[in-house]
Amino acid sequence: MPASSSSLIPSGLGELVTASPPAPGEHSGLLQRLAAVPDPRRPAGRRHPLAFILALAACAVLAGAKSLAAIAEWVSDAPPAVLTSLGGPVREPAGPVAPAGATVRRVLQRVDGDDLDAAIGAWLADREPKPAQAPDERPMRALAVDGKTIRGARRQNGTQVHLLAAMTAGGQVIAQREVGRKTNEITVFKPLLAPLDLAGTVVTFDALHSQTEHARFLVEDKQAHYIAVIKGNHPTLQQELKRLPWREVPLQVRTRATAHGRDEIRRIKTCTVARGLDFSHAAQAVQVVRRRQTVTTGKVTLERVYGVTSLRPHQAAPTDLASWVRGHWGIENRLHFVRDTTFAEDASRVRTGTAPWAMASLRNLAIGALRHAGHDNIAAGLRHHARHPRRPLTTFGIT
Repeated sequence: MPASSSSLIPSGLGELVTASPPAPGEHSGLLQRLAAVPDPRRPAGRRHPLAFILALAACAVLAGAKSLAAIAEWVSDAPPAVLTSLGGPVREPAGPVAPAGATVRRVLQRVDGDDLDAAIGAWLADREPKPAQAPDERPMRALAVDGKTIRGARRQNGTQVHLLAAMTAGGQVIAQREVGRKTNEITVFKPLLAPLDLAGTVVTFDALHSQTEHARFLVEDKQAHYIAVIKGNHPTLQQELKRLPWREVPLQVRTRATAHGRDEIRRIKTCTVARGLDFSHAAQAVQVVRRRQTVTTGKVTLERVYGVTSLRPHQAAPTDLASWVRGHWGIENRLHFVRDTTFAEDASRVRTGTAPWAMASLRNLAIGALRHAGHDNIAAGLRHHARHPRRPLTTFGIT
């Protein structure tokens, strides 16, 4: 077991923290990661290890449980062999004993969300493929940062739970933090990414996070790159980008995709600006033209989006930029949409304590584990794991 929780902070896309990453084959298992989460319960009267309870909840969510009641039911039905494999206590002559539903509920309502996300993020990051990259090669890794409100989880004062997540190109959420009710995503951006090793990583984000301070933090402190969308929060820069001679710039990338009843064509142009742009470390300007047509109605909308990037032409080809830009928009489909539709997150009425955050973290874990196991269809993957109680353990690598 790791000596401290700091050793469990996920490193950028599989190489976490400032400490040396583990050698191949030495990654900590899920139970080891969960064992580093501090137990919120008083020592007196504990009957089940915290890692055991969290692992049971994770397996239940991977089997399709969408609520605390459904998790408790799965735990109650778990066979003795599953309880033993997850480290449950054995009491003679009854054998392995599952925790009561009330115990599981109280743990999820009180567990520290940051610590749980650090453990889950570390486990997922360990399983991200590590691209071979020399220092002078183009960046090969991408990380998309975006926030999501859990609409059904209202606190007693009426505010909603809002989480900011960092997702890899492979669809793994390796970091997540709650946005406090008295602040916004901007103040959480740096704390979210500070523990990660982002050297050589391209970080993408929406217009809200297109802040010069964020750009300096990524380039100067983290040795990373960025692609920033520029909208109304930077009106002068937005107008400057619009006035560039885009008609004289040849079309560099054209892509087409159909999803969620829409046919979308994207055209991307990039150019360098000799006199520079008024945004920290900006090296190129980007124009993205999106033409969307609703399949059922035939309605067409046209949108022009402008951005800047710290990547120079020799560091990223237009096809690379197009891939990373599209990958960022993909966080809506690959994470938020899945949690909303497959897990019915926005319909959930879980709202006590840290339970909404913990449930979102467990959903991130299930989605990441399914993708690592080759399940592109998350709903089908959940049904597959619901048909046998040992399948979640196999996917989590627990024997």
